[in-house]
Amino acid sequence: MKLYGSTTSPYVRRIRMVLANTPHEFLNLQILSGDDRVLLASRNPAMKIPCLEDDGQMLFDSRIIYRYLADKLSHAPLSWEAENQLTLIDAATDSFVQLLMLTRSDIDTSQDRLHFRLQRERIEEVFSALESQLEQGGFSGWHYPEICLFSLVDWVEFRELHSLAAYPQLRAFRDRHIDRIEVTATDPRQ
Repeated sequence: MKLYGSTTSPYVRRIRMVLANTPHEFLNLQILSGDDRVLLASRNPAMKIPCLEDDGQMLFDSRIIYRYLADKLSHAPLSWEAENQLTLIDAATDSFVQLLMLTRSDIDTSQDRLHFRLQRERIEEVFSALESQLEQGGFSGWHYPEICLFSLVDWVEFRELHSLAAYPQLRAFRDRHIDRIEVTATDPRQ
């Protein structure tokens, strides 16, 4: 089993945490240029990470990879509630990725433009919903939705993308899990 990705991607990190106790090879790629970009294109025509190679199959997206691994590793299937939680987490992550890539392209995302407003609005709505779910006792275990939420919140902190001051439950959730072995082993700050 071979996982292609980057140590700084929140989507890759969640799969790395899922695979923490499963033998696999991790290829840390520099996906924006050079030979690693060529390698990525040869493995995943969508040119996104993560992608997983296993038993002659290529899987192209973290949600698909997780479904494959859950089946292979005999994890319980996700409930509809968990699927909805993942949709929220992925929506916020996608918006942050969009804003980060635009900023890295020297585009001022603080402007009052439709695309930027929509991304910021989505982030706030999702964070508010996740905060509320945490207040009501949600995300109380350590399964895939919790791993994904942790990956998002810690990545936001790592990249300094957004203040979490208005979201004490999200910060507390992150702090509760920060010392887990699979978290420390995949910390992008290393």
